[in-house]
Parts: sequence; structure tokens; C-alpha cells
Amino acid sequence: MRTELTDTTSSKIDRALLAARRAVGSPTMGLVLTLVIATDEENAYDAVRAASEASREHPCRIIVVIKRTSRGPHKLRQTRLDAELRVGSDAGSGEIVVLRLYGELTGQAGSVVLPLLVPDAPVVAWWPADAPADPARDPLGALAQRRITDADATEDPIAALAERAASYAPGDTDLAWTRLTPWRALLAAALDQKPVPLTGGGVESEAGNPSAELLARWLEERIAVPVDRLATDGPVITGVRLDTTAGEIRVDRPDGALATLILPGAPDRTVALKIRSTAELLAEELRRLDADLSYASALRRLPA
Repeated sequence: MRTELTDTTSSKIDRALLAARRAVGSPTMGLVLTLVIATDEENAYDAVRAASEASREHPCRIIVVIKRTSRGPHKLRQTRLDAELRVGSDAGSGEIVVLRLYGELTGQAGSVVLPLLVPDAPVVAWWPADAPADPARDPLGALAQRRITDADATEDPIAALAERAASYAPGDTDLAWTRLTPWRALLAAALDQKPVPLTGGGVESEAGNPSAELLARWLEERIAVPVDRLATDGPVITGVRLDTTAGEIRVDRPDGALATLILPGAPDRTVALKIRSTAELLAEELRRLDADLSYASALRRLPA
């Protein structure tokens, strides 16, 4: 069920949500959190689709905040709030509220969203692109226990990591780090199988990849040896090398789907290491709402 509200208020939206739930036969809320998405019109469709897929695992109220710069007749330039509500089959496993803020209301996003949060439930804020320099101090970020950015969506991802490190607060995370979960698990398992002294390493990826930089920093901290950054044609991370006193441990992923794990004195093995979708990354982040200390440590570590 879809409902359109023009020149409305947060209280009217809340009442309309209740009426929509009753209309589709679901008057109670089985929602575990509120996901606030701050985006623009260009990225809104993909962001809502990813969040809707993630809500199958985490039923939530998805609130999309789009700040509009009005042009044209004077009546379109005035302060106004428009909303689109989706409940039932149109909203996946939760509810979707798309808010479009005009005029002076664009500077009051936190006040508009606050009455629409699911009562007594955690709040997660996500910026698919154009994240603020300090997410925790942003009006929407201040409402959230978890704040998700994506350095890979910026013009200069490595500079974005430096910005994230300068403003880091517990609860911050980045999808560039989330993309590393399978890599970190595979490398940890490889080192468990081959517990030998390490002398060096290297991460191979397309130039300027923030996940590769975070992986190199994480490895440097964990194994306490220098890790080289090597540029390839991609896609994304294509390989990791760990130099040991017994030989080279290596993970090669040239095509972005399957990887080859090479251990000294053992036959090569093929392992799944696909590039995951945004919905899969988002679902992973919604599983934990505490501070990610490993991310914070890798983020703040200066490149060797």
C-alpha cells in the first residue's frame, strides 16, 4: 500500500502510517530498528532497494531523507514537507517513509525524523554517498547508535578515510570495511593453518581502493610487519600476499568471484570470495550495533 502526503507534518505522517498498517491488516509493529537513509534523488532508488532487501533479515522502518533545492515558481521554494509511505507488500519486511524536505526545513532534518523513529528501538543512519565530515555530529547521525558511510562512493576514497579517522566516534563504520569481512576471515584461517613467523606482505588492488588500504592497515597491525600496496587493473582487491619463513601464503582473486588460496607445502584450493551487493553489506552491518574496535584501530593507523 502506498500513500502520498503533500505539504504535511511529522504527526500527520505518523497517523497515516498507523492507518496504512490497519488497512493492510497489520496494526502492530514487528520492527527491530529504524534505518535512516540520508541521500539525494539520484541515489534514492538504489538505496531504498538495498535497504528493502536487507529488511528481510532485519524488519525495520526505513526513513529516507531527501533534501530538495526547489526551483521555479515561488510556491515551490517555500518550506514544505512531502512524504511517500509504503506499507505491506510495497515495503518488503518493514515500512518505508520517503521524506522530501524543501526550504528552511532542509536544515531541520533531525527534528522532522525524530517523531517517526520506532519507539524503544535502535537507530542506524546510512549515507550511501556524500556523507558529512563528522557523522556523529550530523543532526541525523546524532539520533543513531550506528552510522554507516561509504568511502568508495567519494571522489577521493583515501582522503575520505583520513576524514573518517579524524572524526571517528564509537558506532561509526564504513562499507569499505564491511567489504573486507570475507577477506579477513580467509586470511585469519590461513594463518591458523600455517602458524609461522611473518616477514612482510602485500595487498593488490585497483588504485585508490579504500578497502585495500584498510586491509593493508589491518594486516600491519595484526602481523606487525610492513605491507606493500600494489596497483592492479582490478576489479577491487585482486590478491593478498603474506611472506613467511616457510614460504609465501597467497590469495589470488583475479575475476572478483573465486579465489585461489596458496599455502606452502599444501595443494592450492579454490574458495568463494565474491564481490557482495550493497544489500548484503548493509544486512551485515545491521547485525551489530556496538562499536567496531577493529575498524577503529585500522582506520586510525597511519599508512606505513
